[in-house]
Amino acid sequence: MKKPTDFLEVVGLERKNHAFEPYGVSCSRFPAAIMPCMDRHNEIEIVYALGGGVTYFIQDRTVVVPPRCIAIFWGMFPHRIVEVGGFDGFYLCTIPLSLFLGMGLSEAFMNKVFKGEILFDEDSQRHASYDLMLLENWRVDLEAEQANRHVVLLEMQARLIRMSQHVLPGTVLGLSMQAGEMDLVERMTLYIAANCHRSIKVADIGRAVGLHPDYANTLFKRAIGHTLSYHLMLERITLAQRKLLMTTDTVVHVSETCGFNSLSSFNSAFLKFNNCTPRDYRKLFHMNPDVKESKI
Repeated sequence: MKKPTDFLEVVGLERKNHAFEPYGVSCSRFPAAIMPCMDRHNEIEIVYALGGGVTYFIQDRTVVVPPRCIAIFWGMFPHRIVEVGGFDGFYLCTIPLSLFLGMGLSEAFMNKVFKGEILFDEDSQRHASYDLMLLENWRVDLEAEQANRHVVLLEMQARLIRMSQHVLPGTVLGLSMQAGEMDLVERMTLYIAANCHRSIKVADIGRAVGLHPDYANTLFKRAIGHTLSYHLMLERITLAQRKLLMTTDTVVHVSETCGFNSLSSFNSAFLKFNNCTPRDYRKLFHMNPDVKESKI
């Protein structure tokens, strides 16, 4: 497994190494620097800016994480740090999806994460010294020759439970899933992400992990909060967004290479998710507004 510092070595739309290669349980402190390109992985990402805020570009929007504020999001959504305030840098931690699912957090909290939101614990600014101590302990423990991974995960769990109670007060904790079920959900998310550009169906996803499609769908919805078919469509739309933003491919070509059977079905699904057509989306958000759509 590659070290977490490799997240700065991305090229193109994805990392130089194999897409979705895991970071595992990690915690590192980075200098104030931007990421040259988008990254994508199946871990939950925790970020904590020291001297100034951190600005992420995630999907089609920018989100500013305030300084001295714990924030988390799902790394499966393409993301990139585009601005870092101050000179003190930031901490960045990752937690594998299967371990996150087993932390007993509220379903409402996790569903927000799985919908692509970046969640902030603004209450953490009142006890910044405590969070700094935790983060530095996690970094030291995980970089030690005999990594104290179990203790780090317990402390991460406790900190995220506390965060969930600040973000969504009054919600009930405790999603109940077995370790094997959590592994299956993680495998399904990776299969969808790697194959969403193909004409796959729910039955193919279930078959890939050895489950009946109905049970696969039930298990996935219990963990992630939406169905396999919705998640498959979300992945295809997310892929299409990136292509529209970062290439000059025609809308027809984008449709064909993102798993859609027809241009009409692509336009309909895109409109449902974004409240605009693919062409209007490109005009609104393209990285270089002077670049025109290729006619090839």
